[in-house]
Order: sequence, then C-alpha cells, then structure tokens
Amino acid sequence: MLDFRSHALDPQPPMVAVVIPNWNGHRFLGPCFDSLRGQRFRDFEVILVDNGSHDDSVAFTTASYPEIRVTALPENQGFAAAANRGIQAARGRYVGLLNNDTEVDPDWLGELVRVLDADPSAASAAAKMREYDPRRRACLYSVGDALTPDGCPQRIGAGEVDHGQWDGVREVFGACAGAALYRRSVLEEIGLLDEAFFAYLEDADWAFRARLAGYRCLAVPSAVVYHIGSATSGAGSPFVFRLSTRNRVRLVLKNYPLPCLLRCAPAILASHARLLGASILARRLVPVLQGYAEALALLPDTLRERRRVQKLRRVPVTALQTALSRPEEFARPIGAALRARILGTH
Repeated sequence: MLDFRSHALDPQPPMVAVVIPNWNGHRFLGPCFDSLRGQRFRDFEVILVDNGSHDDSVAFTTASYPEIRVTALPENQGFAAAANRGIQAARGRYVGLLNNDTEVDPDWLGELVRVLDADPSAASAAAKMREYDPRRRACLYSVGDALTPDGCPQRIGAGEVDHGQWDGVREVFGACAGAALYRRSVLEEIGLLDEAFFAYLEDADWAFRARLAGYRCLAVPSAVVYHIGSATSGAGSPFVFRLSTRNRVRLVLKNYPLPCLLRCAPAILASHARLLGASILARRLVPVLQGYAEALALLPDTLRERRRVQKLRRVPVTALQTALSRPEEFARPIGAALRARILGTH
C-alpha cells in the first residue's frame, strides 16, 4: 500500500517534491520516511538521492518504501550535487530539501507550503528545527539562519529551550537546507546550489543570491522537524573544519557587493584570525590551512561566479547590509562558539 500520493500514471505533477540526499544513512531512513508518510498535506512526492552509499540504503528504500523515487549516484558527489540532482528530477511548484537524519511533525510540509503560497516575495521557508535527542527535544537547533557581517552563518535560537520565543512567521536571512522549502521558479531564475561547496554553507550561498535578486526567506515555527545534526560527517571533524573554512572564503568573495565587502573587511579579517586561533586550540590547524589552500585554488572560478552573481542584484547595498545580523546577538561561551560562531556549520 502506498502511503504518499502515487504519481506513476498521473499527468498532473505533485505540488511539492521533497528531496532527501543520502550517504550511508540506512539507519536514519525508516523514521524519516515514516514521518513523511504521516504528513497531513498529501500533494507531494519524495525523491531519495543516494550519494554512492556502501550500505543498503537503496535496497531498503526500494523494498520498504516503493512510492519513493530513487536516484542513485555512482559516488559521493557531496550534499549540494545530490540536492541538485533531486531538484532537477522534481516536478511541481515547490522543492523541499530534507536531511536523512530528521523526523518531521505531521504539519511540517503543509505549514511551509501555506506560508510560501501566501507571500510571493519569499523564495524559501525555514522550519523550526529541534534537537533529535529525547533528552533535549525541547531545545532548538535553529529557527532559520542569520548571517553576520564577517560572512559567518548563525543558527537562530540554537541551544535555547523552546518557550515559544521564536514563534510567529518572521523574515530571516536564509534557511538551513536540512529542512527547507524552495520556490521552484526562483531556483530556475538564480540557479541551484553551488556544487563547488560540496557540503556546508551551500544554503547560505543560495540565500545570499536570492537576496541579491530581491527575494526574502521566512521562518515558519509551526513547521517542526527534529534533527540529529552532523550525523554523516561528524561534528568538529577535520573534514568539517576544512570545508567550512574554504566555503566561508568563497561565500564572501562570491556574493558580497564591493561596497559591502569593503565595509565588512575588518570584521571578516578579524573573524578569520579568531578561526586560526581557535583551530590551534582545537588541534585543527592543518585542515583549516588546507581549507584556505583550496579556497585559493578555487579563486579563478570564484571570481567568474562573482561576476555572474553580481548581475543578479536588484536591491541596493544598504538593504543587504541591513539584512546582516549583529555578532553580539549570537554571543556564547567559547566552547559552543567554536563550532557555531567561528565555523558557522549546520
């Protein structure tokens, strides 16, 4: 019995496609898929994009959830590339991106659709993400993302006990691609995720491009999802430090208009100095230096992309600067700040 809407013989595409990138995530897929089967909003399909997994993710999905469309890639091409393959295979008005290590509440998708339907100026919608751990389920993982002038994404509300303090739809800089809904027409207009990021900050890069083009992102706290976080790559791993460092450089050089780049330069340089200091304390200096080396190697491509991206801009620089958050809004003890403040990873 198929529990989502089946579209095999339906000429009318579903309104939404939920794309789930996966790499060796068999242990997470059952609870994630079951929570999608429980959605009250029914007009959607699910696409699993498998990134060359070595476990039995594909066989499990095909056998146990035959309603899910599976795209199997021959090797791990990164989160951004897997998400893009799913977006390209999707149909309908909206595309959702969802991490495999999540469970969604029954109204998660319906609430995101409701808000985007009501506001054509919004290109994306961010869910309220809570911690998956049963002992910390009342704690927030994020209610949308902010960006500080130094080019560091911040998870809004991260670590706070959820007392409803972030309830109510509000504008945020961008959405964590671990649980977000995107307007398909804007994806076609400004481009998909930047695959050069591989993983980490590709969602902040897309959010910046959308803002340059004049679109907003709305946080929808009534769309609740529970998220493990760093289940695939491992929090604080050398891999995370390397990619986060490289991608922060590309994010800034690619997206900041020149007046904004000059104005924010002192904050950017100070932030990277803190990163170097923190990486020494965390014994992660080598991967951070590798990240800078990779950013340098990518520089010609980054500058070519910059020329393309800056042509998208339809808003004044002052509007972009106003959208950036103050760093003191995210001040935390140094232990928590090492990952969330300095690296800006999801």
